[in-house]
Amino acid sequence: MAREIKFSLVYRDMWQSSGKYVPRVDQLVEVAPAIIDMGCFDRVETNGGAFEQVNLLFGENPNVAVRKWTAPFHKAGIQTHMLERGLNALRMNPVPADVRELMFKVKKKQGTDIARSFCGLNDHRNLKGSVEFAKKGGMISQVALSITNSPVHTVAYYMGIVDKVVEYGADEICLKDMAGIGRPTFLAELTKNIKTKYPHIKVQYHGHTGPGFSPASMLEVARAGADYLDVAVEPLSWGKIHPDVITIREMMKADGFLVKDLNMDAYMEVRRLTQKFIDDFLGYWINDSNHLMTSLLVGCGLPGGMMGSMMADLKGFQGAINAAQRAHGRPEMSLDTLMVKLFEEVEYVWPRLGYPPLVTPFSQYVKNTALMNLFNMVNDKPRWTTIDKDTWGMILGNMGKLPGELAPEIVALAKEKGLEFTTNNPQDNYPDELPKFRQMMKEEGWDEGEDEEELFEFAMHERQYRDYKSGIAKERFNQDLEEMRKKAGAPIIVKRPVVEMPEFDIDKYVSEHPDAVPVQAPAKGQLLWQVDVADDSAAPVVGTKVEAGKSIGFVQTFYGMEELIPAVDGFVVAVTGKQGKNVVKGEIVAFVERKK
Repeated sequence: MAREIKFSLVYRDMWQSSGKYVPRVDQLVEVAPAIIDMGCFDRVETNGGAFEQVNLLFGENPNVAVRKWTAPFHKAGIQTHMLERGLNALRMNPVPADVRELMFKVKKKQGTDIARSFCGLNDHRNLKGSVEFAKKGGMISQVALSITNSPVHTVAYYMGIVDKVVEYGADEICLKDMAGIGRPTFLAELTKNIKTKYPHIKVQYHGHTGPGFSPASMLEVARAGADYLDVAVEPLSWGKIHPDVITIREMMKADGFLVKDLNMDAYMEVRRLTQKFIDDFLGYWINDSNHLMTSLLVGCGLPGGMMGSMMADLKGFQGAINAAQRAHGRPEMSLDTLMVKLFEEVEYVWPRLGYPPLVTPFSQYVKNTALMNLFNMVNDKPRWTTIDKDTWGMILGNMGKLPGELAPEIVALAKEKGLEFTTNNPQDNYPDELPKFRQMMKEEGWDEGEDEEELFEFAMHERQYRDYKSGIAKERFNQDLEEMRKKAGAPIIVKRPVVEMPEFDIDKYVSEHPDAVPVQAPAKGQLLWQVDVADDSAAPVVGTKVEAGKSIGFVQTFYGMEELIPAVDGFVVAVTGKQGKNVVKGEIVAFVERKK
């Protein structure tokens, strides 16, 4: 009998390819019904990872976003899942245990069903807390293995992690092929081993398309027993993100799997709405190279999800590197040349730093070290001259055990600097902090929020939360957007004042103002109260003095703008609707009372 393969939409990864901002919650809520109507998804990844932090950077409340975004999927019976980074939870550095525990409680209350937990070092000790806290919070615990390709990352290595997390109580396993460099046959062997040893465990495959292996990998893991495949939807599929659901679904169907029907009208609506918010503002931060696959990633193993930030870093360094090149009488480097050199340096650095899987935040650590090596070498300084404190934390074992051995020169450099290595449980290095944050919120006069969600957000992202609360984050975003629009040569947006209209009770106003004369809209359209550019006066507001025969506002018709003109001199007494309300020809728009 044919076996069903199920699909999960990784919509979150799609917009995070921008590397900086995410859609507004109203945009997400707008696209949710179309995603549901596609009919082919059993799961949607809605939050986690950088989603919450980026919301704060955008000046939005991530708690509101998560609750509103997950709600329609729950109503439709589609499971939602989040991504979290084990010891680092939802940020780039370690998080105290009490804050981690609160996270799972909050996210479940907000509507998230599944916690996809990964450790960038695949250290089962960091995953133990995630499994236990997720189960305690009422969530399904899915442990993600950070997949990479190296001499130390064998099937036996990964099965050792699986054994531990199943012992801790994990419900599911995800093969998180974040760079898409997992070899298809290897992934199939790993899947088969998991399903054979633990037939009750669900297996989900998540693979980025950058180097091009992922469609073949999906077919192989499905044949080996995988239950779910992560896919995407245009216009942010393929490239360095995820394969598109249309192709993968057809491939699975042709191979004999049972798959759900796909509503193409709904697919095109998701496509349209996604492009709409990209055009609105998000697209200004999406690097053009994100749309392209490249086999150059096979060697360095960097994940596609960080390409946007990496190219931004390279552009920033290009000027300094070329200045050094000129000073030494060497030719300048193009951005492409610099990118290839960085990839080559990552290949050199990675094994010497103990083969940490190249996933957040360790992919950034390795990339940063490689970039600083390049910079120092063009300035005739040796490699390893500059290693940041977070990378040293990884090297010393503060964040977990590295999969491989450190190179002798790295060990020697640590000793030279008087640094000490540790094999302690990483969580022990970070004491509880919730009481401190409760006190700070009390001092600020801030509410801890429903289900303590505001307390959690503050404790998880203190600096970004303060910027959000003060309004600085929103101001920064608006300035950032304005600059990006100017660079792109986008049309200037003219902002007009929006007037909130009072509720209109016709009987009340007729009785109070028996002499008032109505002004009528000339055609069906949308009422737009705005500045009259001709005389720079405001559109009709209650109390506005008007003169017969002169415009007091506009109605947007199907063929242009129509003026609203009072028949008598007087004052605006009342208006019928709020901005955006459809106005039918003949409907009263405003009452104008004659002068006394």
